Amino acid sequence: MRKKGRRSAAIRMTLTDPALLAEEKILVVQHSTAVDFLGIAYPTLRLHESSANILLAHALARAPTEFVLTECQFINTTEVQLPPSSSPPLPASNFWLTVWSEHAKSAPVLDMALSCIESSTGKYPLFMWTRPAVDMRSSQWLNTRVGRVTAHLHGCVPLERVFAVFGPTALVTSFAKAWAELTHFKINPEPLYKAFLASCASQELTTSVPAAHCGARKATMKDVEAAGKLCQQFANGSAYPLSLADATAEAQQLINKGQLWVGIFNGVIASICAVTRSSLHVSTITKVFTAPEARRNGVAQTLVGEVTRRLFDSGKHSVVLYVACDNSAQRVYERVGFRMQTTDVWLELGFVGTHPGHW
Repeated sequence: MRKKGRRSAAIRMTLTDPALLAEEKILVVQHSTAVDFLGIAYPTLRLHESSANILLAHALARAPTEFVLTECQFINTTEVQLPPSSSPPLPASNFWLTVWSEHAKSAPVLDMALSCIESSTGKYPLFMWTRPAVDMRSSQWLNTRVGRVTAHLHGCVPLERVFAVFGPTALVTSFAKAWAELTHFKINPEPLYKAFLASCASQELTTSVPAAHCGARKATMKDVEAAGKLCQQFANGSAYPLSLADATAEAQQLINKGQLWVGIFNGVIASICAVTRSSLHVSTITKVFTAPEARRNGVAQTLVGEVTRRLFDSGKHSVVLYVACDNSAQRVYERVGFRMQTTDVWLELGFVGTHPGHW
């Protein structure tokens, strides 16, 4: 037991020893294309497909199919080639930032990643990710890297572009504080979103008979009007409300891409669910919403269960979703087979006086 204790103490000293930390070389690299980003970040991100689902899926969707299916799969961490020094900040509308630790006798380590990108519906908030690691809990480790990121980002975008940031709580809190100090944009007093990441593996999916009078199917263009109304109600319950016209356009786009599913109750479309982010083994369910008058009838559980089953049938190993910490729908997802990762809270913070986008 004493040997184990000394070993644990040695590990803690290794993580925080100033002499060892001084040997680190920290680089911030800017990537203007998804291929450039994935070319060095993919070997790490694929090991953390669930927690990195947003950055990874968005980048994969923006890369050529041939690269994703072939070259991307054969990149490994030992082949990562970094520039000799950090990239200079380059003004851009769509880009990624990666933060690396380099040591003389080991391969570089991806510590952190950030995306600043747009979609057809508007600008996304910043999405941030950091690898699960013991030393991430060290304020010195975290703040040093966040400081490098904020300084670089400051030279890349108009300051009002950074309207919000979403990611693990410790990372987002550190970034928001550093960005506010650098730019003098105040942090919104209330978080825009606080959520758990929930996941379901194929063996955890429950097999249950659909609730009475409930069904689920992929949406068609005949459903666009009803789906648009539900998209609007979903958006209006978030920090990013939509007009009916914009919500209908969003529904139409999701249907055209084959990403929207609808839940049926008593023959009427009463619920929606989208599958908008996918990587090799993981898909993310988003935009789950049920009309208030149709709730507590099993339609959401039927819909989410069917979509999750279909994703497993297509070869996915895991399905994940974000659910607000105070959302009673957690019970619905748990009945389907999802497990809430309640020890890790994901946080979205906004900045006062900026120009909101949409996600």
